Amino acid sequence: MRMKIAQPSNMPCAMMDRRGKDWRGAAQKTRVIMDDGESLCLPINRVIGTAGALLYRRGNFNGSWDDVICDAIRQERDVDIALSPGFRWGTTLLAGQPITIDDMYTQTSMNYPAVYWMEFTGKQLKDILEDVCDNLFNPDPFFQQGGDMVRVGGMSYRCAPKASMGSRISDMVLSRTGAPIEAGKSYMVGGWASVNPDTKGPAIYDLLENYITAKGVVNPTNSQSVTVVGMD
Repeated sequence: MRMKIAQPSNMPCAMMDRRGKDWRGAAQKTRVIMDDGESLCLPINRVIGTAGALLYRRGNFNGSWDDVICDAIRQERDVDIALSPGFRWGTTLLAGQPITIDDMYTQTSMNYPAVYWMEFTGKQLKDILEDVCDNLFNPDPFFQQGGDMVRVGGMSYRCAPKASMGSRISDMVLSRTGAPIEAGKSYMVGGWASVNPDTKGPAIYDLLENYITAKGVVNPTNSQSVTVVGMD
């Protein structure tokens, strides 16, 4: 069962969520429409954890909220590598601030939220990174399709934006072992925001809520996964 988020509402509505918890008395609520048409109202100010460090999402290559999302995917889906789309919207939180359910939704509310789990070869991973990178850094502006670089967790790499297509990504390393990612070897990868309508998996906002709730205080790995070179 999936849900989509509508605008905040103070209208009377069902106050019992699917876990049986009663949210009556909450001041401001978000109306949630389930796939079966059922309408629920959940409080947007419900606290699910605490930021252990500055959480933001504004870089071309990564941000600490991206690191948290990738950490959650790796843990909850038990994968070596996580991929997350390169967005730059959502709430910025200072260390020590509470994380509300609304803060989490600002990072993840999309119409294709399923978190997939599948095998990729090292070559496929490099091809994905090269393709996204060319959308950003192709010298011909007519081939620059916008967006930001896909975020990664569980691996690191070097990026040379001024290099030619197919030569921008190098030195891909699996963080867990420190070993180079091999073109012919398979790796378990989790990710979300696939536009493939057949993608299966838990919704990213459910997965992230479970992760944050279990952690309590959330600290991103801050693994410095991307080294940008050749921009002098």
